[in-house]
Amino acid sequence: MLTLADDLGHLSYVVDGDGPPVVLVHAGVADHRMWDAVVPALSARHTVVRYDLRGFGESAPPTGPFDETDDLRRLLDHLGLERVRLVGASWGGRVAVEFTLVQPDRVHSLALFAPPWPGYDWSAEMVAYDEAETAALAAGDLDTAVQVNLDMWLRGPARGWHDVAAGLADELRGPLRTSLVNQDVVGRHSQGTTAGDITAISVPTLVGIGGLDTADFRDIARRYAAGIPDATLVEFAAAGHLVALDTPLELTAALGPFLAR
Repeated sequence: MLTLADDLGHLSYVVDGDGPPVVLVHAGVADHRMWDAVVPALSARHTVVRYDLRGFGESAPPTGPFDETDDLRRLLDHLGLERVRLVGASWGGRVAVEFTLVQPDRVHSLALFAPPWPGYDWSAEMVAYDEAETAALAAGDLDTAVQVNLDMWLRGPARGWHDVAAGLADELRGPLRTSLVNQDVVGRHSQGTTAGDITAISVPTLVGIGGLDTADFRDIARRYAAGIPDATLVEFAAAGHLVALDTPLELTAALGPFLAR
């Protein structure tokens, strides 16, 4: 991977293909590799940029306050990209939303897959997940914390592990472990995102959600689709929270024509 160094550490990124630029922002339980299965198809027509958020994958944990949207702006400046097609999954989707709100002239189109909603009133199921992760980390049991997250974000509430494609858990385990190890320092220094007015988003927007995701995120997806003017909502019936891992072919089938607009 390539690196963009700064006073807080560095961002790691990779670039594939050639054509109109697309930037993929990963989920908060993954890193840039979550997009591996969709990059070959996208890079046939686009310059595809993937990077690890600070404290994820190969990007260094931050040593001071940082802003995810400013990191993205700096990466685009570094690569000489004035305007991009922006794609985000889960937490990466919220970063993409915020970037579009603060840098509207730099976004050609926006695709969101299961992004969170700031200040959402989470269900008892989500609260129980958070409590289980917190308890495991407090006990120093990183392996259990990893499994709690795999159960929530990969398997999900609607299926058993026998329904999840073989090998996906092993692919996600390492990136997830890294995110949990760095969770405290990232949380301490991240400036987070704000509950910006999504009705101000004026670029073409695609909102995707897995049909097997939690009820919370399916509700949130509908909120985004209803709130962003002229947004299109697409459901991936066989996917859980991480659509790019569960159904990459279906995702690229929906994303390809959208990005070509």
